[in-house]
Amino acid sequence: MKKLILDYLNKESSPYPLSIYRIGFGVLVMITILRFWYNGWIDSLYIDPDFHFSYYGFSWVKPLGIYTYLIFYICFFSALFVMLGYKYKYAIVTLFLSFTYIELMDKTTYLNHYYLVSSISFLMIFLPCNSYFSIDSKSKNKIPKWTIDSLKLLIVLVYLYAGLAKINSDWLINAQPLKIWLKTKYSIPLIGESLLQKEFSYYLFSWGGMLYDISIPFLLLFKRTRVFAFIMVIIFHILTRILFPPIGMFPYIMIFSCIIFFNSSFHKKIIEFFKSFSKEKNNILEDYKSIKSTNKNKISLFFISIFFIFHFLVPLRSAFYPGELFWNEQGYRFSWRVMLIEKTGYTTFKIVDKSNGKFIKVNNSDYLTMFQEKQMSFQPDMILEYAHYLGDIYKNKGFKDVSVYAESYVTLNGRPSQQFVDPKIDLYNQKRSFKHIKWIIPFTDEIKSFL
Repeated sequence: MKKLILDYLNKESSPYPLSIYRIGFGVLVMITILRFWYNGWIDSLYIDPDFHFSYYGFSWVKPLGIYTYLIFYICFFSALFVMLGYKYKYAIVTLFLSFTYIELMDKTTYLNHYYLVSSISFLMIFLPCNSYFSIDSKSKNKIPKWTIDSLKLLIVLVYLYAGLAKINSDWLINAQPLKIWLKTKYSIPLIGESLLQKEFSYYLFSWGGMLYDISIPFLLLFKRTRVFAFIMVIIFHILTRILFPPIGMFPYIMIFSCIIFFNSSFHKKIIEFFKSFSKEKNNILEDYKSIKSTNKNKISLFFISIFFIFHFLVPLRSAFYPGELFWNEQGYRFSWRVMLIEKTGYTTFKIVDKSNGKFIKVNNSDYLTMFQEKQMSFQPDMILEYAHYLGDIYKNKGFKDVSVYAESYVTLNGRPSQQFVDPKIDLYNQKRSFKHIKWIIPFTDEIKSFL
């Protein structure tokens, strides 16, 4: 076994795949940042709100007022430098830090593809993506094969966890929440008023989505099925983009990322195509210098190993929490559960001064944007954080012995609304932690699931 591992770690490959991935990834991040700018999201999501929901342990990460734009500037230009392969090591570290800071500024904006961008950029810190076809490259070196395989492994994990999460009774037996979502897509040409209104189509999309996620990584890994698999990748993600526009850049990131599964000759042709437009007309290199195992490679391999242990275990943490995951959402984020639930809620708060019995009911729109209020109303950790925020406000207003109570009703995947928060629990007295939340009223139904 040891010999097999050592033989694998000593295998080498041409640098073309990492070079193409570096360029494409840099371009996609730049487009992502430009979308924020163009749509006015920097103002509406980060500058305009008075309050921002934070991740536990990261409450110190806050927008910087008008200087928030500076973070986006830094992120954009670091992505540009990554694309060019200029000062790559500094650029990719800066890209990871700036993009992750943006992601952490407000939990309301959490999306799986933002998390994916942060994960990829962290992984790329330890990969020689600038070894060829970059401003930095001074020599033509082969690279360890495992550096390319590490990107493949990350994409495999994303698909597998997304597919396994879909093996649940709501998704496969009840075709929920796709039954809710697809019924509203009347305006889509050709299929909106016909196919998407048929009962069988909801099951077709539900089962098809699950089977796609589980099978596609293996189809991409094998040469005989790779072209077919990539065509399926394009069709699937373009279709999801048409059906669900809010999914943003995720389809394009996944389509591009799957190119890494093709062999070096495919990426070589792409580089030759780009070189045909430049003054550099010489043929692509065939003779490489070999990069032997170094301490630098060993350090990179160590951190990459830790990275994958983290990404393998984190999606499994929900198993340690009692109750229904889709209801209490403990362990839901950062687990590649993509568009699995339709959940809406209505939550109001009452602030009580126990010293004199004085109370006031809060108008959430006084403190939250419409988007923040919508997301807060059905997510327990956000409800608790907001309750503490309100308690602090009213303590500063003169309330001596503050208590905060919530009246909350939530519907999950088309079920009748159910009371969500125990109205007798003083949320201001509850601490934020990773422990099981006991003040959420248990789910009255059962969703059977694999993961």
